[in-house]
Amino acid sequence: MRAVDIISKKRDKQELSLAEIEFFIKSFISGEVADYQASALLMAIVLNGMTPRETTDLTLAMANSGHMLDLSDVVDLAVDKHSSGGVGDKTSLAVLPIVAACGLPVGKMSGRGLGFSGGTLDKLESIPGYRCDLTTEEFKHQLKEKGIVLTGQSLDLAPADGKLYALRDVTGTVQSIPLIASSIMCKKLAAGAQAILLDVKTGLGAFMETLEEARQLADRMVDIGQLAGRKVVALLSDMNQPLGNAVGNSLEVVEAIETLQDNGPQDFLEHCLHVSAHMLVLGKRAQDLSEARTMAEKSIADGSAFEKFRVLVEAQGGDISYVDDPSRFPRAEYVEVVKSPRGGYLAQVQARTVGEAAVVLGAGRARKSDPVDHAVGFLIHRKVGDQVEKGGPLFTIHANSKETLASAREAVLSAHVFSENPVERLPLFYE
Repeated sequence: MRAVDIISKKRDKQELSLAEIEFFIKSFISGEVADYQASALLMAIVLNGMTPRETTDLTLAMANSGHMLDLSDVVDLAVDKHSSGGVGDKTSLAVLPIVAACGLPVGKMSGRGLGFSGGTLDKLESIPGYRCDLTTEEFKHQLKEKGIVLTGQSLDLAPADGKLYALRDVTGTVQSIPLIASSIMCKKLAAGAQAILLDVKTGLGAFMETLEEARQLADRMVDIGQLAGRKVVALLSDMNQPLGNAVGNSLEVVEAIETLQDNGPQDFLEHCLHVSAHMLVLGKRAQDLSEARTMAEKSIADGSAFEKFRVLVEAQGGDISYVDDPSRFPRAEYVEVVKSPRGGYLAQVQARTVGEAAVVLGAGRARKSDPVDHAVGFLIHRKVGDQVEKGGPLFTIHANSKETLASAREAVLSAHVFSENPVERLPLFYE
């Protein structure tokens, strides 16, 4: 069997066999298949797609490329969540403490920023000392002792995905339902999840821009999970405008802290409560969504969710004083409030434009080797449907250079589209 024959077969729109997929993945991990050959296959998949059977085979091949974590000796039921990425999506930072405070142990392995979509690890690393490199044994020990873990993907779990993920980011092969579905699900299967909540974003600031694309991705991932014997629920949520107000690493951590203290943006709070409720039902801690939502709301009201976040940060070496006093986070050199150039109703806050502008500021990566500036980003003050007065605050820029500030101001102003007539608010969830 030769890698070039497998690449050619997919180039010619033929279906790959299980044996061919397993051979390619094993050879890629061993170094027998070069990066340029893997990139060629990735592009062929982007152009020609994969069948559901191929996608499942690819997922399992990547999951089995390293160790498969068994959490049965640590928790009675391992529940995981994943967001398909977006702008201002700091959901894990609030949802994990909420569900853990409700008695559902939750351990999650997250990723770094990919293009305009921010990464959970980059956000957490704005807390000095926070470790994102826990070993498998540390992961299991902390999950058992503390009931909450949020770390990076272990090197011995789904290593094929880690290598492919890095290639996709720099070869224009991110946008592919089979590749996105297999990348997400292989990590969940390898990390020992028995039940999985998928938050699939759709809209201008999501990888799946249309509801139909998001539904296809959700269906594919649910199918993979069921074929692998897991319980999976997918939510289709809106990403036409940023989620919450904050876009940028430390700014998003602060907003998550404020939300856990019942002082965050209403849309972000509502999103977190809905996701948490589904996880509590999946984890058999609540009979139905109504009971689960009440539990989630109580964890915020009584302070136990915020306390769980403190436990998480302290357990992973983070400086807890930053959580207790968010004013300690580094402040960007230039902070500018941009006022609305006109009055009317907001018809659009183009999430992708905001996300790309955040990358220009330094909050994300244009290349995988780029450093991240944790202090920069935006606070978006208005939502679609809001009535805005001319001269009222529209958004705030946090920048560390005058050049990037000017560029960001122009870009984010263009992301705001106005209407003379009232505009309907966007839903948080579609189905």
